[in-house]
Amino acid sequence: MKNIQRRKFLQAGAALAASAILPTALGMEAPEARKPNIVFILADDLGQGDLSFLGQKKFETPNIDRLAAQGMYLSRHYSGSTVCAPSRSCLMTGQHTGNTYVRANGAPPLRTGEGEDVTVAQVLQSAGYRTGVIGKVVTGSSVPPGHHEEKGFDTFYGFLRHSPAHFYYPPMLHRNSEEIHFPNNTRHSGDHYSHDLFLEEAVSFLRENKDQPFFLLYSAQIPHASLEVPEEWIEPFLGKFDEPPNPYVGRYASTDIPMAIFAGMVTRLDWEVGQIMAELESLGLDGNTLVIFTSDNGAHSAGGHKSTNFNSSGGLRGEKRDLYEGGIRVPTVARWPGRIAPGTRSDHISAFWDFLPTAAELAGASGLPDGIDGISFAPTLLGEPERQKEHEYLYWEFYEQGGKRAALFGDDIKAVQLNVAVTPDGPVEIYDLKRDPAETTDIAGERPDLVQRAREIFEEAHTPHDRINWSRALPRR
Repeated sequence: MKNIQRRKFLQAGAALAASAILPTALGMEAPEARKPNIVFILADDLGQGDLSFLGQKKFETPNIDRLAAQGMYLSRHYSGSTVCAPSRSCLMTGQHTGNTYVRANGAPPLRTGEGEDVTVAQVLQSAGYRTGVIGKVVTGSSVPPGHHEEKGFDTFYGFLRHSPAHFYYPPMLHRNSEEIHFPNNTRHSGDHYSHDLFLEEAVSFLRENKDQPFFLLYSAQIPHASLEVPEEWIEPFLGKFDEPPNPYVGRYASTDIPMAIFAGMVTRLDWEVGQIMAELESLGLDGNTLVIFTSDNGAHSAGGHKSTNFNSSGGLRGEKRDLYEGGIRVPTVARWPGRIAPGTRSDHISAFWDFLPTAAELAGASGLPDGIDGISFAPTLLGEPERQKEHEYLYWEFYEQGGKRAALFGDDIKAVQLNVAVTPDGPVEIYDLKRDPAETTDIAGERPDLVQRAREIFEEAHTPHDRINWSRALPRR
């Protein structure tokens, strides 16, 4: 039996080889393999511990778990920043926060001059891709109508400002430059839940572009800010948690069941991932589509939710607005049947600014923008570690809470400096992540050489910005 199976396999292989050679032998060109589609699903403020395949026990995320089982878990992938806008800027431009233009929430958006702030969408457009972004604005905190199109997206549907994206019943969204109004929506209630609209648009984008290579960035709101999701997603969790005794009343939706709503929101996002995957399969695109799922930064504590409610940081120190691991190491999986080995894990150190060169390599794009900091991790995805280049260091800077900066370098050494705006030459904390992944023990006093190296990186990695400097991070008086 084994010999028969082997003979059939060899015959099939010979037939396949002949079919590839035949057009050339007849003076015809062999059909060019279609470039891979790319679907990038970006959660908002989802922590390392918010997925059941990474240890969450209080609710389940079966569809995201399935992505990991069928693909690769990138255990050392880092966000661009520890808050929304600069993190997305790093994703778009292939630059870290010392170089990218949008370095803080509320900062000016990406520039639209010739050759300025070239985005991954523009790179993929030049390689023949149809490009779309759905959901939360990705080219700044607040952008004018038409900005996404100028930065390389053929299709945009969603919020043009981050502030309205804190809420889930928007009175208005944009489709490209067109305003779409929902008169019965009042931010906290209405008849159009934003993620219902986003999922519908995502499915439409996939169907409309199924016959050509495409890049879809699904820029989700969930589980950011206001705790809001339709009742059907909350109901399974009612009475299951020891909810905090004091109801939340504030800027976001008032609630006395924040844990039930948060669990419902994450399970809703997981369901949407399943719907997108099902649509790719029904369109026959599943086998030629790279799907990446990640989060824009670490877990949040807002709107009545606390990251400690569900161990959302997964045992890492810190959360959103921290440059410790819990604020910037994000849950990331990549799936591409036949190209990414299923059930694999990589500890390769990568970050958001690596996505642009990765997508460019996989798309066969010619040339990369000048001045990027990213390194393609395509070799890691494709199981070619001998071809994978490594970073000399990763770098972050953050313009809130007195100013913070951090670097990851050497043999898994992490440096963090706080209060940079107040004392730029102040103390630098040093952590050995190999021995101390939770960053509990500062070894700066024992390793002045590492402190010195960190200061050199801080100086080297930062370029001046025409509108942002450390003074914006000074504590308010």
